[in-house]
Amino acid sequence: LRSALLLVQILECDDVILLDGGQDLGKMLVFPQETNTAHVRLTPSRQNLGAVTVCMRYFSDLTRPFTFFGLATPSYNNDFHIFKMPARDEINVDVRNIVLNFKGQDYQLNRWQSVCGTWDAASGLVQLWVDGKPSSMKFSTESNISGPMIIVLGQDQDSYGGSFDSGRSFVGMISDVHMWDYVLPPHHINNYRRKFTFPPGNVLNWNLIEFQIVDFNHLSTGCY
Repeated sequence: LRSALLLVQILECDDVILLDGGQDLGKMLVFPQETNTAHVRLTPSRQNLGAVTVCMRYFSDLTRPFTFFGLATPSYNNDFHIFKMPARDEINVDVRNIVLNFKGQDYQLNRWQSVCGTWDAASGLVQLWVDGKPSSMKFSTESNISGPMIIVLGQDQDSYGGSFDSGRSFVGMISDVHMWDYVLPPHHINNYRRKFTFPPGNVLNWNLIEFQIVDFNHLSTGCY
């Protein structure tokens, strides 16, 4: 597979000022077809996490299972994993391979939506937010996520950095991926949804993010 290491400034895309005072920085990753190879690897700034928030925006017409976001370590292929289940209203959040299922989620086809997942080792609690709407909190683990991390967009890691299945690949567009080493307060999650001011991720920051595109014949970047 061919790959390219890119350092991307989101401001390469023209800024669009929104009427509500927010700002839409329109860089996006385009996954145009089902494949078991094409994916993006993100480089985190931490290797030990006692809490996590991940937020991202997506656009897709998929009705089958797929992975929104996958962080793996050598010990756990789903160390922090957000996964769309076959049922339209169900999304899983996995922490250290512990699977939590959240029902009643408002997953929509052919529309930009935001999804955020949070977890805190101090309490062990996990919560999912879709378009700023919170789920119930559920207990997973109080064990830190640690070890060399591989973060993948576009594929489901059934092993550390690999064992991809095209039937679980993402097809559509992804943008505005941020990751924090703490639980983002609800008002900041709501600001993220509305594209108001929020603190950029301190583990992954979409405004200045380093990533590796693998099999880039089948994946591209663009603006929306």
